[in-house]
Amino acid sequence: MTANSVADNLKRARRGVGMSGSGSGAPRPVRKSKRFGPRTWTLLAFALPSLVLLLLINLYPVIYAFIQSLHNGTLLDAGPFVGLHNYLNILTEPAFWKAAEFTLIFTIVGVFGSWIVGLLLSLLLRTYIPANNLFKVLLLLPWIVPVVVSATSWNWLVATPQSPLPILFAHLGFGNVLFLADPFLAQVVVCVFKVWISFPFMMMMMSSALAAVDTNVYEAAKVDGSSGFKTFRYITMPMIARTTFVSWILMTIFCVNDFPTIFLLTGGGPVNATQSLVVLAYLTVFQNFQTGPGIAIAFLMTLVLVIISVALYRQIRKVNIE
Repeated sequence: MTANSVADNLKRARRGVGMSGSGSGAPRPVRKSKRFGPRTWTLLAFALPSLVLLLLINLYPVIYAFIQSLHNGTLLDAGPFVGLHNYLNILTEPAFWKAAEFTLIFTIVGVFGSWIVGLLLSLLLRTYIPANNLFKVLLLLPWIVPVVVSATSWNWLVATPQSPLPILFAHLGFGNVLFLADPFLAQVVVCVFKVWISFPFMMMMMSSALAAVDTNVYEAAKVDGSSGFKTFRYITMPMIARTTFVSWILMTIFCVNDFPTIFLLTGGGPVNATQSLVVLAYLTVFQNFQTGPGIAIAFLMTLVLVIISVALYRQIRKVNIE
């Protein structure tokens, strides 16, 4: 069979004609089906109440909040219509950019710090450890315990000069260290606290991803003489990439929208050093009674979250394609 005949056969196959068959290659007529039959209308009728309820619960508050962000009012009165003035005014406020900077730091440390700790612990749990099940339960405690209890415990540890950690640092020769009174140290404490209460979630995500990896792949790599680091880099990480990106998306949303962690531990202080965007929005609405600017901050946060989520989701699609 010559090259030309092979090419002709491939063209005929693409047109739907067999290798040795004959015909015009025209597609068969497709029977048109009714898009909306009685069964479809019946299903829509049953689903309509749920759809209406879903729109009322989710869509209506969002639309109403967006309308409020275009007004300069309070919780009791919508106030006059100002258009996009609230958004433009917020973008020129130094307090907004300071809160945005800390939100960025808080999110980066919270996402990647908890991911690294969770991944290392999930790898450790795959090895033999005495009382392994008990160890897993203990590692879940920071996530299981209510954040109010955890924040109260951390306040007891670092808040006052009589707390255990300041006393320990004083004995080590560091002087009177006030963790929540110094702006930089307060940011460090808040970020570490976020990693502390978030790493169990990442540990569970990574453990489930590692459990799905076929052990035969590791055995083949071991036979080929691959080192532990190369196996982790070129086999483990690509195999758990999809779950990793999903966990990053979820943790980014958790960190940006995390109000109780910061508010219960520092209240946004000292001197607004730990004031994130969600805390700033809360204080603007419920303390300064400026509903329009506060809701505008929340919508700007939502826009940033959507952009980040879309970017990470595109990475997930690339992993699926590969």
